[in-house]
Amino acid sequence: MQILITGGSGFLGARLARTLLARDGLALAGGRTQPLTRLLLTDLVPPPADLQAQARVRFVTGELNALLASGELGLDGVDAVVHLAAAVSGDCEADLDLGLRSNLDASRALLQAARHAGQAPVFVAASSVAVFGGMPGLPLPEPVGDDSLPTPQGSYGIQKFMVEQLVADFSRRRLVQGRCVRLMTVAVRPGRPNGAASSFLSGMVREPLAGRRAVVPVAAGTPVALASPGRTVAGLLTALETGEADWGPRTALNLPALSTTVGEIAAALERLAGPAATALLDWQPDARIAAIVGGWPSRFDAARARGLGLLPDPTVDALLQSYVSDHPEAVRLPLMPV
Repeated sequence: MQILITGGSGFLGARLARTLLARDGLALAGGRTQPLTRLLLTDLVPPPADLQAQARVRFVTGELNALLASGELGLDGVDAVVHLAAAVSGDCEADLDLGLRSNLDASRALLQAARHAGQAPVFVAASSVAVFGGMPGLPLPEPVGDDSLPTPQGSYGIQKFMVEQLVADFSRRRLVQGRCVRLMTVAVRPGRPNGAASSFLSGMVREPLAGRRAVVPVAAGTPVALASPGRTVAGLLTALETGEADWGPRTALNLPALSTTVGEIAAALERLAGPAATALLDWQPDARIAAIVGGWPSRFDAARARGLGLLPDPTVDALLQSYVSDHPEAVRLPLMPV
C-alpha cells in the first residue's frame, strides 16, 4: 500500500506519517488490512530527519502545483492521499492570489492527478472550521451541526469550501473516494508561529512554557473550538479507514471540538505552570485577528464523528498536558505539582 501526504513536513503531516509507520497495517475505506509499503511525503521543505531516515519514506520537495505539472510528483500506484498542504488563514486574507494558488489550484491539480492515475484512491482532504461564519441576517446556528450551511466569511474558508465541493464531485463520479474533514483549531502546535489567524492560540501556551513572551490579540472572553494534534490525527486516520456506508454522505465531516474561551486557556496555563507563565502573556488587541477568529463558530454537535467513535479532548487542562507530554524538551518553566 502506498500513501501520499501533502504538507508532509509540517507538524501535523509529520505526526500522521509517524503514526502510519508505527502501525502494522491499514484498512483503507473499510477493506482488508494491508501493510504500508511506501509513504510519499511532499512539501516545500524536507521532512524531519527521523522520517528521512525511514526506508519506506520517499519525499519530494517543491511547490505542489509545479511538482504536479512537471510530473515530478505522480500518483500512479498511490492508494490513498491525505491532502494537508495549504496556505493558512491570515496569509490568504492578506494575499488572495496566494490562497487561490495554494489552496484551490493545487487541490484541483491534485484531484486531476488522482483522476488520471485511474485508481480512485481514498482522498482525505483537510478542510476547516473557517467554512462557517455568521453574517447579517444569517447568524451562525448554536451549535453548528453536520448539516449546517457553510457561510465562510474569509478567503481561506471560501477556498476550503470550494475544495470540499470539488472533492464531493470527484467522489460522485467515482474518480476518488473522497472524505473532507473539517479540522478545528489544532493546539498546541509545536515549533514556530505561522501566518494563521489562530496561531496565537498555540503561541499563548507554547511560548510562556518556553520562557518567552506571547501576544494574545483577542479578548479573554473570545470563544474558540480546539482539538489536540492527537485527536486531529485520529480523525484523519478514521477518514482513511472508514467504509463508504459508515462514512455517510459526501458532505464534509465536522471533527469534534473542545469548546472553550481564550481566558480559560490562560487559566489552564496558570494551573499548569503558575503565575510566572501567565505573566508572560501580553494582551494586545488586534482588530483584524479578532474579526477573523471571532467570526468562527465555537460550539459544534459533531454527531457523525461521534458515530465513528471520535470524541473531543475532555478539558483544556488535558489538552495542555498532552503538549507537555509530547514535547517535554520545549518546556523551560517549572510545572505546578499535580
